[in-house]
Amino acid sequence: MIGLPLVYLLAGLMFAAFAGLSAADRENRKRFGNAAFWGLFAVSFLAGDRLGDLGNGILALALALIAGTGQLGVGAPRTTPSEERETLAAIHGARLFVPALVIPVLVLVGSLTLKRLSLHGAPLVDPKQATLIALAFAALVAAILAQLMFRQPATAPLQEGRRLMDLVGWAALLPQMLAALGAVFAVAGVGKTIGEIAAQITPVDSRFAAVAAYCLGMAIFTVLMGNAFAAFPVMTGGIALPLVIGRFGGDPAVVCAIGMLSGFCGTLLTPLAANFNLVPAALLQLKDRYAVIRAQAPTALLMLIVNVVLMNALAFHR
Repeated sequence: MIGLPLVYLLAGLMFAAFAGLSAADRENRKRFGNAAFWGLFAVSFLAGDRLGDLGNGILALALALIAGTGQLGVGAPRTTPSEERETLAAIHGARLFVPALVIPVLVLVGSLTLKRLSLHGAPLVDPKQATLIALAFAALVAAILAQLMFRQPATAPLQEGRRLMDLVGWAALLPQMLAALGAVFAVAGVGKTIGEIAAQITPVDSRFAAVAAYCLGMAIFTVLMGNAFAAFPVMTGGIALPLVIGRFGGDPAVVCAIGMLSGFCGTLLTPLAANFNLVPAALLQLKDRYAVIRAQAPTALLMLIVNVVLMNALAFHR
């Protein structure tokens, strides 16, 4: 049965290629730092299940040490020059978007069909991972299609991928690291502890205080974790369920919906939400890496206040 191990294998081989290309880039003064960083990241995909908790912990610390000591730098991959890009864009026109558009189409088709395929009565693809497997397959098909359509060198996808990873840097790892952090918090019982603290500091007879504590807590915890989905079970289990819903009778659907939106307000304010706030600045090569956050902050703070008012007005209609 095809499952996540195949996806991990493909991802590991890709990052291993980035490491090899980085090591061979003599124009980058920090090429060995880049090679070590992406090489270790490749190891986490290729052999993470064999390293055990201690081995993976050491690997994560090594990645943090390399990035934290400034050992990463932007290399000089052998990609298409800007002048040639403009020429090719004029020649191919809208056809340039075909490989990119193929990916969502194949992912949608794969998500709906792969889980139904079987071989000798057994599922061909792990039904729980059909979407991720479809995404990996779609990316491969799009890369091959782009090669056939535009006739670029065989190493072009890897060089362009390395260029993108060099620009994004350590921020590319944040989603994976924060997902692990969310799991650690859940196992450690952080939600229960926060609920106990909130119960102690929130006035017993103040519904508005409980609502404000939940909305503000979702935003603050999202800022700390970088992901509203990771903050949601902690804050909902700690504050919303026992206080807003249990004590004051709030509508669970309204409370959870507005609570998640409050978490998204925190997403707009934190550099830990790298895919939203740091990656765009890196790709656009902005001088201020926090420019996106600065532009979003007024909207986020205003929306957070609105969420507190909306929850207090709409969640207790019964």
